[in-house]
Amino acid sequence: MAVYNVIFGCIALLCAIYALHGRFTEKRMLHKLDAMLDEAISGSFSEQDFDESLLSSVETKLAQYLAASAVSEKNLCAEKDKIKTLIADISHQTKTPIANILLYTQLLEEQLLPPESMDCVTALDAQANKLQALIEALVKLSRLETGIIALHPKKAPVGPVVEHAVAALQPKASAKRIALDLETVETAAVLDPKWTEEAVANLVDNAIKYTPEGGRVSVSVIPYELFCRVDVTDTGIGIAEKEQAKIFGRFYRAEEVQEKEGVGIGLYLVRQIASGQGGYVKVKSSPGKGTTFSLFLARN
Repeated sequence: MAVYNVIFGCIALLCAIYALHGRFTEKRMLHKLDAMLDEAISGSFSEQDFDESLLSSVETKLAQYLAASAVSEKNLCAEKDKIKTLIADISHQTKTPIANILLYTQLLEEQLLPPESMDCVTALDAQANKLQALIEALVKLSRLETGIIALHPKKAPVGPVVEHAVAALQPKASAKRIALDLETVETAAVLDPKWTEEAVANLVDNAIKYTPEGGRVSVSVIPYELFCRVDVTDTGIGIAEKEQAKIFGRFYRAEEVQEKEGVGIGLYLVRQIASGQGGYVKVKSSPGKGTTFSLFLARN
């Protein structure tokens, strides 16, 4: 009987040792997995030689996955660097030729030319300005999308940002005999001042573009508990309901406005800026009755 008790005791002891070893191995594995993930998050993970007899299949596969992810991250950074260089080249290489075209166009306008020649000069000036605006918009968009230029939102007053955007477009509105009104209040929101001014300016520019001469564009700042809303309302041609879901797409332009200036980047850029700051943009419009774009900025 005593022999059986000794045997049972040894078996129980072995079971206990086996259970403790299993828990120790499991705990060690979890610690290693946790360490791998921490290294991956911090960007310091590097592939090592793993002993299959010591590491589990899960650990090995995770290590291989993280190593592949690290390589992908390096490749992505390399691609972004290439894009950054390409954008810089495009911006640099096109800036001087476009500036020269505009300069020579202005010089031609000062000459005594036949009326038919002046028409050509005017058209040349308009197309050169359009090309310049397109290149600038594409550069901004590409830099924003690839993360070359990052948004840095912080708590800041909304009024001055909106005022600067409106003031910059006041001459364009006046040239078209459009009344440009601004109603603002003292309030703050989480925003990147430079890019938010860009977004508001795009909305105001669009409103002026699609509002007939003698119309009105109104800009207002309305604070709420969670968001600050910037409304840009015009008395323009309006947007059909079927088009409203598409207008924020990149390069999208409705058939009704194909003859107007622009390439369909402005509203897409506005949406990217809004979402990058934790906000969003909405549109409310009726054909022939005008449009209101609302830019929502988080207050906290």
